[in-house]
Amino acid sequence: MNNRIINWFKFASPQTFYPLAGKMIPWFWALTALFGIAGLYIGFFVAPTDAQQGEGYRIIFIHVPASWMSMFIYLVMAFWAALGLGFNTRLSGMMASALAPTGALMAFLSLWTGALWGKPMWGTWWVWDARLTSELILFFLYIGFIALQSAIDDPRRADKAGAVLALVGVVNIPIIYFSVKWWNTLHQGASVSLTRSPSMAQTMLWGMLLMALAFWMYSIAVSLARVRAIILERERHAGWVADLEEVRS
Repeated sequence: MNNRIINWFKFASPQTFYPLAGKMIPWFWALTALFGIAGLYIGFFVAPTDAQQGEGYRIIFIHVPASWMSMFIYLVMAFWAALGLGFNTRLSGMMASALAPTGALMAFLSLWTGALWGKPMWGTWWVWDARLTSELILFFLYIGFIALQSAIDDPRRADKAGAVLALVGVVNIPIIYFSVKWWNTLHQGASVSLTRSPSMAQTMLWGMLLMALAFWMYSIAVSLARVRAIILERERHAGWVADLEEVRS
């Protein structure tokens, strides 16, 4: 057991993690395509028309997974940031940096698909609803994290500054999740819960879960590709990077 733990610890080094990430990326892209095609087919062609919202509800197959991922990626980003802040590990800061743009994309998709959904349902593109506002704050936290790191030339100092911001912003995640319970908002409650049966047809549920898996696989694939680029940039003076470039050339 101890030998296995030691073997996993070796991947905490950028030099050993780089080739591992390269091997995993094609698998996650394949799973993205598989789950995405199946989820979109079920969501747009198999799932029944909603009795109250009509065909317009189908945007939830993009909106809900994007919203889930925007929150989950932030938690993972904050975890890596805290790990780097606490143990001063190089790869942790790189992982946090790699996750931030994808998290920002998911938050952006959540906001825009929510607006497209809200217009026919609420009669307006935007309201200062508790959940919408806290999701907008999440998007700004991602943008602030990226901007803060870009403004600092020293990568290690940038990682530490970004880690502090990421950890402070974690308080916004439970606000997003529980906002519909804590305040009287226009936003409907969760249709999928771990504590009760889903309030939707089985085909709708399957379509949404498959799309959530597709978004998850996409996020992993893109983040791994991005962290490989960050590793090459930050480790460009290391001997192993020079050897790798020689092999490629």
